[in-house]
Amino acid sequence: MEFNIGVKIKALRKARKLTLQDVARETGFSPALISQIENNNVSPPIATLSKIARFFNVKVGHFFEEEEEERKYEVVKRGERRVVSRVISKAGTGHGYTYEALSFRKRNKKMEPFLLTVSERAGEETLYNHEGEEFLLIIKGKAEVILEDERLLLEEGDAIYFDATLKHRLLSYDGSEVQVLAVVTR
Repeated sequence: MEFNIGVKIKALRKARKLTLQDVARETGFSPALISQIENNNVSPPIATLSKIARFFNVKVGHFFEEEEEERKYEVVKRGERRVVSRVISKAGTGHGYTYEALSFRKRNKKMEPFLLTVSERAGEETLYNHEGEEFLLIIKGKAEVILEDERLLLEEGDAIYFDATLKHRLLSYDGSEVQVLAVVTR
C-alpha cells in the first residue's frame, strides 16, 4: 500500500491559500519539486518531508495517518506496511532507497519508525538535516553514515543515535542492499 502524501500536502497548502512558490520559498525547495510531490510523481526523503511538515506546523506522521480514531497502541503486520517509494533528491536524481512506515494508524506519535531499504550506492552525496533526532539500526548489510564531515561505517547490528539538525546521509557502503530500522522524532 502507498500513501497519498502529495494530496495531503496540497490540501494543507490550499487550506492556507498558499501558492507553490510560497511553499518553495519558505522550505527552500523548488516550486517544480513541490508540484511533483503534490502530484505524487515523487515521494520526498524523510528530511524533505520533515521540513515540509515543520512549515505547515504538522508532525511528519500526519502524512502517514489514516483518518481513524485515536488508538492506545498499534500493531502493523508485515503485509500491512505502507511503502513510500520513488525517493528523489532536490536535484531530481534517485537515491536508490525506499522506506516503509511501520506505524501509520496511531496519531500524535512522538516517534516515526520506518524500515529503510537502500538498494544501491547513490551517485551523489547530498546531505540533509531537519529538526528532531534519529536512531538507525542496521538490520542487513553495511552502511556508510555521513554526519557533517565524518564518515562512519556501520555493519549489521550496529546502531547510531544523533541530532538530526546535523547534516547527514545514509548510503550503502559497497553498493549492496542495506536494511535499516530508522526512528525519527520531530
